[in-house]
Amino acid sequence: MSENLRSVTDLDRLIHEPARLLISTILSGVVSADFIFLQRETGLTKGNLSAHLSKLEEAGYVKIEKTFKGKLPLTVCKLTASGHKALAKYRQQLQDFMKKTS
Repeated sequence: MSENLRSVTDLDRLIHEPARLLISTILSGVVSADFIFLQRETGLTKGNLSAHLSKLEEAGYVKIEKTFKGKLPLTVCKLTASGHKALAKYRQQLQDFMKKTS
């Protein structure tokens, strides 16, 4: 395997997974987003979205706040500074990889 192709293995696998990449990208463009908005925008099921958000939260990329809006539960998600940094690094690595292979 050439050195150019090996560089793709350096990508952040946590972000590289399509659903988590989509969630991270959406959150990078807003201050915060509630769970329902993320579910609608990603097309993921509640369970699937919850599982991916948990992985991003465990990595410190997303902060999840559970509150109430009136009597209704409200889950608000934000991309952390670490999440913004990881996503920017991922984008740069992907761009570099594409340049090397084209």
